[in-house]
Amino acid sequence: MNKPIIALDFPSEIEVFQFLNQFDEKLFVKVGMELFYQEGPDIVRKIKDLGHDIFLDLKLHDIPNTVKSAMKGLARLGVDLVNVHAAGGKNMMEAAIEGLEAGSADKRPMLIAVTQLTSTTEEQMQKEQKIPLSLLDSVLHYAQLTKDAGLDGVVCSVHEAKKIADVCGETFLRVTPGIRLPGGDAHDQKRIATPDYARINGSSYIVIGRAVTKAENPVAAYKKVCQLWEGI
Repeated sequence: MNKPIIALDFPSEIEVFQFLNQFDEKLFVKVGMELFYQEGPDIVRKIKDLGHDIFLDLKLHDIPNTVKSAMKGLARLGVDLVNVHAAGGKNMMEAAIEGLEAGSADKRPMLIAVTQLTSTTEEQMQKEQKIPLSLLDSVLHYAQLTKDAGLDGVVCSVHEAKKIADVCGETFLRVTPGIRLPGGDAHDQKRIATPDYARINGSSYIVIGRAVTKAENPVAAYKKVCQLWEGI
């Protein structure tokens, strides 16, 4: 069972290491835009030096050549997982892989694409993005496009994970944010689930943030997440 990915949604390096120093084991953590834009690439190197795995969640979405060049640089940070927006198109995603391979000294990081954000509802997608499909059909379309481009998987909600596995195969990764402990606050997410629901319903990796990082006892909260995720 893959480790839960803990979202380090902190505004500064100090808070990151105050959190990480509570653990006596290596974690799989997510460095997103808030932290990366405040602290820059050095924060990634420092977390890596502690032995943690890193999902660098920057959701690149630009013209293919720009994404290729950016990924070449990000690959040199030695992260384990990176992502783009599938809406950028097949050519952009193929360019992202080329950039990662060019920048990697050894094996390139896994590359996944965002389908629809877990904060997006079907009504919002249809009204604001003008996509005349169901949310599930939009996600499945982006998942197939991502697979055709040669990527390793997608970011999706738990509620689409099993269908994506049916369409794209079990080895195609389904990384699912919007994870909450039972009875937890949904915050700004719309399509949420618990770790055990995610396990049963086709997630490859789960991403959980405030339920652990803002918990009174983060280590105990993390262990609870692991138990539910592993089915213990």
